[in-house]
Order: sequence, then C-alpha cells, then structure tokens
Amino acid sequence: MTTNRERKEVSFESLGDYLRALDGAGEVKRIKASVDIDLEVAEILRRTMYSGGPALLFENIEGYDMPILGNAFGSLRRMQIALGTEKFEELGRRNVKMMTMEPPSGMVQKLRAIPRLQAISSYAPYVVKKGSVEEIVETSSPTLSAFPVTKSWPKDAGRFITMGITITRHPDSGRRNLGLYRLQIIDETTVGMHWQIHHRGAHHYKTQSETQKRLEVAVVIGADPATIFSAVAPVPEGLDKYLFAGIIKGKGIPLVKCRTIDLEVPANAEIVLEGYVEPEERHIEGPFGDHTGYYTPPESFPVFHLTGILRRERPLYLCTVVGKPILEDAYIGKAVERIFLPLMQVFHPEIVDFSMPSAGWFQGLAIVSIKKTYPGQARKVMMALWGLGQLMLTKMIVVVDHEVNIHDVNDVIWAVTTRVDPQRDVFIVDHTPTDTLDPTAPSPNLGSKLGIDATVKMKEEGWHWMGEAQLAVPDPSTVELVNRRWQEYGFS
Repeated sequence: MTTNRERKEVSFESLGDYLRALDGAGEVKRIKASVDIDLEVAEILRRTMYSGGPALLFENIEGYDMPILGNAFGSLRRMQIALGTEKFEELGRRNVKMMTMEPPSGMVQKLRAIPRLQAISSYAPYVVKKGSVEEIVETSSPTLSAFPVTKSWPKDAGRFITMGITITRHPDSGRRNLGLYRLQIIDETTVGMHWQIHHRGAHHYKTQSETQKRLEVAVVIGADPATIFSAVAPVPEGLDKYLFAGIIKGKGIPLVKCRTIDLEVPANAEIVLEGYVEPEERHIEGPFGDHTGYYTPPESFPVFHLTGILRRERPLYLCTVVGKPILEDAYIGKAVERIFLPLMQVFHPEIVDFSMPSAGWFQGLAIVSIKKTYPGQARKVMMALWGLGQLMLTKMIVVVDHEVNIHDVNDVIWAVTTRVDPQRDVFIVDHTPTDTLDPTAPSPNLGSKLGIDATVKMKEEGWHWMGEAQLAVPDPSTVELVNRRWQEYGFS
C-alpha cells in the first residue's frame, strides 16, 4: 500500500492490500463456517448486500483451499476507500484534464507543459520482470479445478466467473481493452464468453474473426481496485484502460507478460487465466440470473480455451452476485456516474448533473438536469447522450431544469408531473440499440427509447393558455426576517 503525495490519498497495489484496508476500517466480516459454492455462498452474499452489510471473506470453502471475497465494493464507503477519494468528481476532473490536454506549440508552452507530461508518464503502465501473480505458473495441462467458481441462482446453467476481467488486444490498432463480462464454466478447460455485441471485447473478437485467426484472451480474477474499476468504466475509445487505471490510482499499473499468449496482465493480480477464442466456435451460454432481476435466456456465444494459469500461492477468489437491484454492482455504477460527469460536461456544457438510479440497473433510466437557454435543448441533450458510448443502451432519459435535485425522487416526480404534457413532451424513438439483457426488448439488442422533456417550456415550445408557468418562491426579505427570528419563535 503506497501513498501518492500529489493526491494525498491511498492507492492499493493488490486486492490483498485493499482487503487489509477494509479490515482496518471495520468493513469486512470473516465467515469461518464451511460453505458450498453451489448457491449457498450466493444466498449469503445476497442477504448481506440487500441489507447494506459488509464485505464477506469466506475462509472455509467446501472442497477448495482458496478463500472467496465477495461484496468488496458493495457500498459508497467501500468505493471511496477503493478509489482513494470521497469525491468521485475530483477523479473525473483529473481524467478530463489528462484527456483534453492540447499539445504545446511554442517553447514557453512546452516548458509549462512539462509537469503535466510528467504526470501522464507516471500514470502509464509498465512491464516488470516478476510479479506476485507468478508465484505459481501452470502451462502444462492447466485446469480450472482449483478455483471455487460459484453458482448464483437455481436455474443458472452452471457456475459462472462473475468478476473476471477479460483482456484483449485489437488486431489492427494494438489497443488493449479490459472488460468485465460473465464467463460460464463449460468444463475444466473451456469457458463460455458472454461478449455482448456492443462491447469492445466483442468488437476485437469480430475484427480478428474476419482474418480467420484465433483471438488471444486473458482473464484476471482479483486485481487492485483501480484496475477492476477501469474494466467496468466506459472509457473513451483510444484510451488504454491500463492508463485510465493509472490515472485513477495516481500511479502506473505494473504488468507482466503472459506465458502462453502475447498479452500483459497486472503483476500483482490474484489469478490469471490465459487462453484463446476460435473465430467460428460457439457454445450455448445461459440461462443466468442477471442484474435486471430476470434470467437471460440461453444463447450461442464464443468459447475460451485455457492454455495457462498464473496465480498467487494462496490467492483471493473475487466474486459477486447480480440480481434485482440494489446489489453490489449499483455502487460501482454510481462511482462511474460521478467520475464521468465532468467528461459529459466537456462535450455538453449545459449538463448540470446526471444520475442513473440504481433501481433502473443503470441502463434502464437516466435523469439529467440542464441549464436551459433555447427551445428544443432537452431533446438535443437526449439525442447526444444516446449517441455517447454505452449510453446508447439507456432505455429512458428524463431531462429536468437545473434547479431540480435529480437525486431526490420526489423532486423529479414533481418536475415530471408539473412540466410535462404527455402529447407534447414525451416521445419514442424506435429501432435503436438496446441492452442485450433487457427483458422487455421485442428482439435481441433492438428496441425503442423513451424521452421525457420535464423542463419548463419556452414560448416556442408550446406556451400554454395560462401563460408562462411561474414558479412560486418565497419573498427573499421575508425569508431573511424569519431566519433572524427563528429561535425567537421557539425553534432550535
């Protein structure tokens, strides 16, 4: 565990470092009783998550000599510890600063840019000769038999790796991607890869398949929190996710070379599965109880073949449980929301705040407040967000005025019911991309969007018969008077 002087915050070199910090903060409960990976671990985790409980370390797994860590990120407090900040937006502003830095032209500008260039270089990933993840190396007949992969729901097709970071490299540009996708155990050497078609890993696979060559893949189970977060985050295309993790962490991520494939993985990871995916091979994956609260049906997906394993001598097996919100993934999503708000504001400066309520599983509903200055601006913002990365999968967007508190559902409902005429202010866009997991989509990956303009309408937008709506607010001088006399009235 190291301290970055610039941030004056804590960063973690490994998942074990993070676990020790959680332990010191009273955020971990150790379970010493013997537990089964078949449904029992998941049921304990769900009850703990729904009740707002701590991270759980299962120390006695039936049939396995490896502890399981779950609910490690299942609260805002744990996410703050994980990312080393109490204000996620500050990380977002630093990301924007790094991403939008213009190249210096003159000598004076170049000299002034040196500190920022040095900062960027300090965030960059770098390869080391040896890492903790290489304590045990298996390249001859490796199997998945040692890992306590859990089954979450009774109708799940089997056991699923639920917190595995899938690492691929684009065959043309060479850019690496880290994505968090579920992986179904087929047998001891093969795994079903749930690559949704909108995600970058699936794009790498499709591009490589066009050459009829296999795609090399690494799966990391357990890494430092910044690397795990980078795998979830909707990082702009072209930005290396290891670099993004370094920006979040405040220092570069050390990497080691895999032994059987040409990829780099975090040197301080717990477990790394090395392998490949063939261009035409498919296997039925699912059903799986997913974060919508419904089972996703069986579907054909690519197959990962295991060629090697890197791992610590006694690694932590990291897992999670997804289902009807609100569970652990909601808090990771909330950090994503706050960190990426400053980047949204760079492209759309009228945006004041942005929220994706946890109950809407983060793809179902977004609420946006804007500083409105011209007619049609709310719809413009909706269209822009639907065209921005993974926000293309958001089913419903509600836009309100800047004074509405979008994190207060009562304030949002008030705005919707007093500023929306359904015929004028609600619209549907058909034949658009939808989340693969959406149980309401009329066909896979294709459906419709709902937009609600809950802003105060300008004259050009349908000024109603009562005249322009006037918001009732208290008289400022009376407010000041009552403030002064509040204790005189007998209130504390």
